[in-house]
Amino acid sequence: MNTFWMKNVRLETGFEQENGTVIGTTTEQCHLKIKDGKVISMSTYEGDIDKESIPVVDAKGKLMMPSFREMHIHIDKTYYSGPWKACRPITNGIFTRIEEEKQLLPKQLPFAQDRAEKMIELLLHNGHTHIRTHCNVEPTSGLKNLEVTVKALEKYKDSLTYEIVAFPQHGLLLSDSVSLIREAMKNGATHVGGVDPATVDRNIDQSLWTTFDIATEHNAGIDIHLHDPNTLGAFTFERLVDFTKEAKMKGQVTISHAIALGDLEGQPLTDMMTLLKEQEIDIATTVPINRATIPIPTLDQHGLRVSVGHDSLTDHWSPFGSGNTVEKLSILAERFRFIDEYSLNRTWKYASGGVTPLNDQGEQVWPRIGEAADFVLVDASCSAEAVARRSKIDSVYKNGKRVDEPRIVTTNSSK
Repeated sequence: MNTFWMKNVRLETGFEQENGTVIGTTTEQCHLKIKDGKVISMSTYEGDIDKESIPVVDAKGKLMMPSFREMHIHIDKTYYSGPWKACRPITNGIFTRIEEEKQLLPKQLPFAQDRAEKMIELLLHNGHTHIRTHCNVEPTSGLKNLEVTVKALEKYKDSLTYEIVAFPQHGLLLSDSVSLIREAMKNGATHVGGVDPATVDRNIDQSLWTTFDIATEHNAGIDIHLHDPNTLGAFTFERLVDFTKEAKMKGQVTISHAIALGDLEGQPLTDMMTLLKEQEIDIATTVPINRATIPIPTLDQHGLRVSVGHDSLTDHWSPFGSGNTVEKLSILAERFRFIDEYSLNRTWKYASGGVTPLNDQGEQVWPRIGEAADFVLVDASCSAEAVARRSKIDSVYKNGKRVDEPRIVTTNSSK
């Protein structure tokens, strides 16, 4: 179905205001013509559809919204679709999990691809048409987890786009993973990862220098996990900014978690945001509720891009996670008391790469003629309702093709 009409789509068209305050979102029933994966025309007159003998899909008044971009997940090491298993207690911070992985990952490898594929299917069903996954690359796994990850994602290449972060979970320097990361960049990885240069590698500058050296060698971006809190985390941010500037990698670096941003206040926070913005360093967060959450609205207002991710659905790090990003956005909204129409409406951008039907002024800016037909249909009257009420996603389209056809995920007790 290269060319078809999608009729009776509900599109957001503006804000309803009262005394200068947004009190509602206006919508309109539209009909979109899609050809070769792109929106080529829009009409509010149903008679336009009858002029051509091409297939018609009836959206039945469901709300059309931009599809999601999952910007932080680990599909290569998950319990998802396997038997239930809670986490073991942490006795030595991150090093508890590192030691655990050395035993666990080889045991998971025989069914890692099957579980990765089932996780991808769940993410597709929940509205994601892009996935950035971190993939373990260290002496325990070698490049085996990368091979699994590439195979799993390639199976769905017609349904989504993807990025793979070569992730030295056991420490780039600590586990002597430098040569393996270099090899990973030649074998399917698109980004260089890193984890806590201070706490794990015990050498901030050497760890960051090596990370940036690999990235510049392969003309690749960087996505680094920074969990260290308070002043230690802040100092690591500052050094990361310095290396970004020196390597001329403005706009190519992501900080995942960025826990220390939740500990900074006042002028120190403003100064840090300014440094990060100057180098266009973006942030990926899971919206944690077990500690001080990073100030997402403040970061956004300062001009920093913030994206949400799930990190894991269930694994030896956390038993939580649903893969439901509408639910994730609702948690974000509750956490920051987004209870009014405008704040709820603006929330969708944290999961869609910044794409929203309306801009901040309420002007309709999506979908546009000529753009890829990447969207979801939602059972909601507007995006504010979808976020607040955690509305169900009805269907998912990538380049005009439906990609969420129902699949059954079963639990295999033998795994």
